[in-house]
Amino acid sequence: MECMTLKSIFKHMFNFGLVGLLSMPAMAEIIVKDGFVRAMPPSSPNTAAYFTLENHGPSTELIAVETNIAKEAQLHTLLTENDIVKMRQVEGFDLPSHGTLKLGEQGDHVMLLGLASPLAEGNMVTLLLKFKDGQTLEIKLPVAKSGNAQADEHHHHHH
Repeated sequence: MECMTLKSIFKHMFNFGLVGLLSMPAMAEIIVKDGFVRAMPPSSPNTAAYFTLENHGPSTELIAVETNIAKEAQLHTLLTENDIVKMRQVEGFDLPSHGTLKLGEQGDHVMLLGLASPLAEGNMVTLLLKFKDGQTLEIKLPVAKSGNAQADEHHHHHH
């Protein structure tokens, strides 16, 4: 009797373990941390998106971004040539295995060109990130003047 009980316990544990393994690929290997789309004056046709990606899987490369709020989304990097900072479109950004890719105001970022309509602060923007290994990730970012809203409010003085 006791032998049967142990067997059935092991069988259940094994089945549970197998189910756990089978569901692993469904878990997001790439997650977005923080991020925002820069709020621009209504007259500006372009803006930029900034965010940090954490990769919990094998290394890959961010190769494209799609959005319905702009005609085009481009991957850009900042280069300094002769003390002049220039923006340059790139083919992709490496996302190392178990590493992070930080797209920020001082470096690599996503340019959103030809906005369909002005973005108001507080709006949410949906971006579809495409990776070299075939993965896609849909992210939603708030429209904000900067990535640190609390700091902005702190420095905001009314006269």
